[in-house]
Amino acid sequence: MTLEEIINNCKKGKRAAQEELYRNYSSVLFGMCLKYSRNKTEAEDNLHDSFMTIFNKISQYNFKGSFEGWMKRITINTVLQKYRKEQYLNVVSENYSDISADDDIPEDISLSTLLGHIQELPNKYRMTFNLYVLDGYTHKEIGEMLGTTIGTSKSNLARAKMILRQKLEKENINIA
Repeated sequence: MTLEEIINNCKKGKRAAQEELYRNYSSVLFGMCLKYSRNKTEAEDNLHDSFMTIFNKISQYNFKGSFEGWMKRITINTVLQKYRKEQYLNVVSENYSDISADDDIPEDISLSTLLGHIQELPNKYRMTFNLYVLDGYTHKEIGEMLGTTIGTSKSNLARAKMILRQKLEKENINIA
């Protein structure tokens, strides 16, 4: 089946097409869920919820733009909505204006090491870090997605990087 046939059959509610869509994209979307989740179990729950939303909204997809991009956006929004509902994303009241958000995370870290440290970040910092650094959203977009200000997004990113830097320094990984 072509992607277009799979999508059209999913729009008709055909189970076989839904299974094929899941098989084709679950690993990509699971990777996204891992970035935004605290652990594997939570990522699996987020993946399930994301696919439920994708199947419920697939009739809205009109073959304009990347289908994978459309699903990734739904996945991110599903995860963020869950955290907003559970009030994991409280606004930071601390002032971290002395922290630079321009520092880069070293590129020579293994993905599993970095992912492990990212998953340990407090929710508001993890979400902001992933949206900005890994998925390329602007602080304005992040503020809109998380219901915060641009300043809070910048502050959360700086704090996330500071925490990651401290964790990496404990492992004797040099940071520029």
